[in-house]
Amino acid sequence: MTNETTRYDTTLSPEQGDEERHYEISLRPKSFDDFVGQEKLKDNLRVMVEASAKRGDPVDHVLFCGPPGLGKTTLAHILAEERGVELHTHAAPALEHKGQLGTLLTKVEPNDIIFIDEIHRLSPVIEEYLYTAVEDFQIEIVQGDGPYAQSFTLPLQPFTLVAATTRTGLLTNPMRTRFGYMARLDYYSAEELAQVVTRSARMLELETSAEAAMEVARRARGTPRIANRLLRRSRDFAQVRGDGKLDIETAKLALDRLDVDHEGLDEMDRRYLRILIEHYDGGPTGVETLAAALSEPRDTLEDVYEPFLLQQGFIARTPRGRTVTRKAYEHLKLKAPKRLRKAVDDDQETLF
Repeated sequence: MTNETTRYDTTLSPEQGDEERHYEISLRPKSFDDFVGQEKLKDNLRVMVEASAKRGDPVDHVLFCGPPGLGKTTLAHILAEERGVELHTHAAPALEHKGQLGTLLTKVEPNDIIFIDEIHRLSPVIEEYLYTAVEDFQIEIVQGDGPYAQSFTLPLQPFTLVAATTRTGLLTNPMRTRFGYMARLDYYSAEELAQVVTRSARMLELETSAEAAMEVARRARGTPRIANRLLRRSRDFAQVRGDGKLDIETAKLALDRLDVDHEGLDEMDRRYLRILIEHYDGGPTGVETLAAALSEPRDTLEDVYEPFLLQQGFIARTPRGRTVTRKAYEHLKLKAPKRLRKAVDDDQETLF
């Protein structure tokens, strides 16, 4: 079980080495002023933090939702930093029984923030146990078994529950309605990501041209985490194949070598589109069939790959399954079938 007070990102994958972890920590914004993008969301959070500080109350419970890598965990850290309280980070799958949750809740200090990542993966028993803690700041403790069992209510210090999820639809309605503010994070524009890249390059002491920063930003799938990863790998090429400075030529070389094209699609994205086109005539095809063909879990397709492809207009979801659009054929330099060419003539963008 993960049960610790922390100010670093516990969501990093085990495959990442110490160097990768170090850079992920160092590039994380520490305040709202450092955090680029999501302006309306940040303004709302600023108001909530200032109001709660004036009252001496905890910040209202917050649910961050959206695709991976947009800053949900970072904003939880910033909330704790701006409010001047401790952040207790936990992964939902690690909370396996009520005793673990009870231990977690009884250790918090007044106004502290408990951050639960991927909250949609909480077990139903844990979720129901969390309801009274979130609403009334108390939990029920049962001692003994059978006819000798006794229950009593244990008061808790007032706290803030901050949760993150990539699958809002999997949250139960009782859980969702217990959050005072639901914050949806959107993909970033290339201009916003260029600011992220410029800031990160400055922290890495890497001299970067504005054109190179924009090139990295355009290929980062609208996601700061990916932008920072591409920047670190581009820095490797700048140091080994160049003079240590990241210019536009070096950036293009690095990104091409990483198989990230000008639209931000990587090899897996292009493979998704090619299988849909070459094996299933462009669709419609069910997601389970695609998952089997790609040897990837369905959740990975729905959470990692499809959101960006949908947003950029490469695929469409229909009642019968996934289908590619004319834009996907053009991107892969393939000839679109007659039915799609006719749809273009009729000012239609997708096949239904």
